[in-house]
Amino acid sequence: MDTAPAENLRDRVRGQLLLPVDEGYDAARKIYNAMIDRHSAMILRCAGAADVNAAISFAQEHNLLVSIRSGGHGIAGKAICDGGLMIDLSRMKGIRVDPEKRTVRAEPGLTLGEFDRETQGFGLATTLGVASTTGIAGLTLGGGLGWLMGKYGLACDNLISADLVTADSSLVRASARTQISSGAFGAGAATSE
Repeated sequence: MDTAPAENLRDRVRGQLLLPVDEGYDAARKIYNAMIDRHSAMILRCAGAADVNAAISFAQEHNLLVSIRSGGHGIAGKAICDGGLMIDLSRMKGIRVDPEKRTVRAEPGLTLGEFDRETQGFGLATTLGVASTTGIAGLTLGGGLGWLMGKYGLACDNLISADLVTADSSLVRASARTQISSGAFGAGAATSE
């Protein structure tokens, strides 16, 4: 890929854009499963939702394959694509615990260990997984078997809502009270019930 479009993307984001010639690229493309050795054309280490939005728009404009990395633990290696754009969410580690409501707002780059450290400070726990190095986003969206599931269900059963950037670059909130649909509102639009 020509470097001019990549430089344009670099100017549009707060996060770090890495190309194969950049220092840190090889470290950023590695995941927990060392048998996976793929080389994305670029890696965007997102700083927030606006970066994710810019990455999705860029990938569509340039017809690039996209992969998404959250915690980086994915054994199957789907977080890395050859020749495309890897959207790396692993630096998005914000977390806010509301001890009164007994809820947590967490960003997708957190691992179970990081999540547990914050919630346990308030005497709270949830049924995430069993390995502290696993990312919370992929685990939750994949169901999420955890130590407390016998009493409290899977991780996905305890998810209240999720902020998502859709394939058409829309930012939506998905929850039991929100329906994501296509049609009159465009692909991936959110409507409240």
